[in-house]
Amino acid sequence: MELTMLGTGSALVTECYNTCFVLQEDQQYFMVDGGGGSTILHQLKHAGINWKDIKTIFVTHKHIDHITGIIWMLRMICQHMRQGEYEGEATVYAHEELIELLKNLAVKLLQKKDVAFIGKRLHLIPVADDESVSILSKKVTFFDIQSTKAKQFGFCMELGNGEKLTCCGDEPYNPCEKQFAENSTWLLHEAFCLESEADIFHPYEKHHSTVADASKLAEELHVKNLLLYHTEDINLLRRKELYQNEGRKYFNGIIFVPEDLETLVL
Repeated sequence: MELTMLGTGSALVTECYNTCFVLQEDQQYFMVDGGGGSTILHQLKHAGINWKDIKTIFVTHKHIDHITGIIWMLRMICQHMRQGEYEGEATVYAHEELIELLKNLAVKLLQKKDVAFIGKRLHLIPVADDESVSILSKKVTFFDIQSTKAKQFGFCMELGNGEKLTCCGDEPYNPCEKQFAENSTWLLHEAFCLESEADIFHPYEKHHSTVADASKLAEELHVKNLLLYHTEDINLLRRKELYQNEGRKYFNGIIFVPEDLETLVL
């Protein structure tokens, strides 16, 4: 399985795209979030992924740096279904409140003739806390991270052979996530900035973590590989080096700080 980061930045970045990614196996794709706009189509193109091959999408929460790109995907999928240029069906998973928001936005923003495909070939499926579905022939369990801001879900994918990938969304770890995050082969966790620059970026005021926070957590949870994303973009040119150096002070596993469009083999 491969993981391609379409974007790695937090909400207000301008030098990279907002955090979203694609998991791929056997020419099948699972997209998680869509970033903040039509740039999602640019990112997919330059990642070598045909957006028409995206059949399964998960949306973590309603913040505009995650959901606006999804509206573009809904538009493109429905429009090309109508034109006979999108094969098969597509499914979007999200918690119930977010599914209703996506439906309402589609009705208000898309053409009526395109919205007609929602519920027929484009399925918007609500998922509950601790509910499991099969995606990429893998068991995926969604969970409520108990956000104090907008309701947000993460997910845990069983990769086989006892390995698992856990996505904690874009907020600090909550102990309710322990059953999913502990002993993860891959833990995807936000890291808004370096601990050494917390006075500059004020992560805690924005309800985010530092690299040190995420790294200490990964060590406590016996994680094998830690992937850091949803960062500031001021340090973009040296982000990988700076974040890995700080993280290694607290975490003995492997730390990945991917760039936009970088692909990792899981």
